[in-house]
Parts: sequence; structure tokens; C-alpha cells
Amino acid sequence: MIERDYWPTKEWRFTEPEDVGMDSTVLAGLEPLIRARYSNLNGILIVRHGYVVHERYYNRTGPDDAHNVASVTKSVLSALIGMAVGDGLIGSLDDKVLDYFPEYAVGSADRQKQAITIRNLLTMTAPYPFPDWHEPFDRMRRQPNWVKFALDMMGQGGQIGVFKYCTSGAHLLSAILTRVTGKSAREFANERLFGPTGMRLIPDNPEQGFSPDHLYGSKVKGWLHDPAGLSTGGFGLTLTTRDMARFGFLYLNGGQWDGHRVVPEAWVNQSWQPAVAAFEKLNYGYLWWLGEEDGVSVRLATGDGGNIICCVPQLDLVVAVASKLVRRAADRMELVRKFMIPAVRE
Repeated sequence: MIERDYWPTKEWRFTEPEDVGMDSTVLAGLEPLIRARYSNLNGILIVRHGYVVHERYYNRTGPDDAHNVASVTKSVLSALIGMAVGDGLIGSLDDKVLDYFPEYAVGSADRQKQAITIRNLLTMTAPYPFPDWHEPFDRMRRQPNWVKFALDMMGQGGQIGVFKYCTSGAHLLSAILTRVTGKSAREFANERLFGPTGMRLIPDNPEQGFSPDHLYGSKVKGWLHDPAGLSTGGFGLTLTTRDMARFGFLYLNGGQWDGHRVVPEAWVNQSWQPAVAAFEKLNYGYLWWLGEEDGVSVRLATGDGGNIICCVPQLDLVVAVASKLVRRAADRMELVRKFMIPAVRE
């Protein structure tokens, strides 16, 4: 574990890139490329050895503005599940999902649905009937019971163990978390994750609607919830760019923060180990993407529109990028690949 001379619980400290072994002339190339190709990018923060070396905001946003980070929510939820496992509230990742929903009626012949485990939800290896990347969000948002909708789809089509990206499976994890803790993911995170690390506490939003604008557009606030009040498991969390960096920094430090254990170290390590091959150059852990750039391993919490938290353990580097959700956003990892990793001179 790296010894830190301070922790950014109250505020981040800033320094020149050269003071932490980075080349400012390389980082200077970020600005013209962002202006030219990344019009929906709202904020970018680079942290090396615990110090902010680069912070910029765009589109009339600033450090106190919270952004809809889309599927970055999944990696935050993973941390909360890890805490529940560490507390002994979830007995095993091999527990069957349906054991946590005894009220759900399932036919005795539906053996595939009955065999799906919490580990399958964490690693996106449960089968679903929709084509890849075409999950029926619009149908789900109109359902009175999102959990039942997700359970109905789970296990239909495909085989257990094959990668199938599914946001409603992450919502089932949020429901399980609430059943074992008695708190919503938002409440649990405020108490156990956001508060201890200095992240913004998220208030309840009982007036939230379920229109596309409330769920994916300009009206997204706080942490979205379903009609039953369960925090959305796979999307709908809003974070400031600085708090995105805090979450990445927590994982970069093995889940401990200023001498206090927040996320079990074993969970961080397991989350960042390949569980399944997702694409040619990307693996998947426990709701984290795992890859390699320029010969070094990167660990990614990613969301639509180009929201990313990129952790590079080998370089003690965290990059947070907040973006407005748009279709076909330019690849944010290009910024990491071309500028941030090459800027490291140590």
C-alpha cells in the first residue's frame, strides 16, 4: 500500500505535473483535441500520486456540478455489494439470485433461471433474451415493478457463463442490497462510502418522474430510483468530477481511506481480476472493465456519453471524465492513450 502524505477527504490538493513525474508539455495537447472532438465533455480531472495535476471544465460546468455518470453507477454498486459481503450480509457470491426473492413464482422446469447466482449478475454472465446492447429500457421504465420485469427476463435465452451486458441485472443487485441491509443503495452509500471519503451526500428525490427526460435527460438528479423506491443499480447516479476521482482513488488504494477500511481489500482485488472475456481487448470483473493501454493495465468504470473513471495502478494514476449523454460519443480512452499515460516520465 502506498503511503500518502494527505487524503482528499475535504479537498484535493493541486500541484504542477512535473512535481509528480508528469510532463506538462504532453498534457498541453489535451485542450485542442477536446475542443475539436469532444464537445459533450463537461469535466476532466487527472490525479497522480494523490495530487490533481490537471482540471478543466466545459459547457458552463464547474467543480461543484454533478453529472449523470450513467453506467459508472454499476462500479459504485459493486463496491456496495462488496461491503455487504464483507459484513456477512451476503453469504456467498454463489448464492442463487432467486433465494433473495422468495415471493417470485418460478416454474420447476425453469432450471436455468433457478441456477443464476449473484456472481453471474456481477460478471454479466447471466442470459437474457434481447440482442446484445439492445436492452428494452423503454419497456422497463413503464413497468410498475422493475424487479419482476428483470427477473422475468433473467435466464431467458443463451447460456449461463457467456458475457451479456445487462443493466437490469445490476438493478437486481441493488434490490438484493436493500433486502440485506434494509437501506436503499443511496442510503447505504451515503453512510458507508460517500461520507467517509468526502464525496457529496445524495439526498432523496421523492418527486422524481419516470419519463425519458427524468431517467436519461436533463432532469436526472441525485440517484434515480424505481417505482418501489429502490436505487437504480445500473445507471442514474450523479457525481461531481472530483467525486468520480475520489472513488477511483479509493480503489487505487485497495479500498482503504486515510487509515480506515471502506471496501474490503479482497473485494477490490477480485473486482479487478478478469472474470470473463467481454471483447477482444477487454475483460470484465465485478462490474468493472479491465484492459491494457500502452503496456500497462487499466481498470475502468464507464458510462454512456463518455463518462469514465480510469485507474492505472502501475502508474498511481486516476483519470475522471464527466460528459453529457449523447449518441456515438468519441472514445475518451483516446485521451488516456495519447496524453495521460505518455505524460508519465518516472
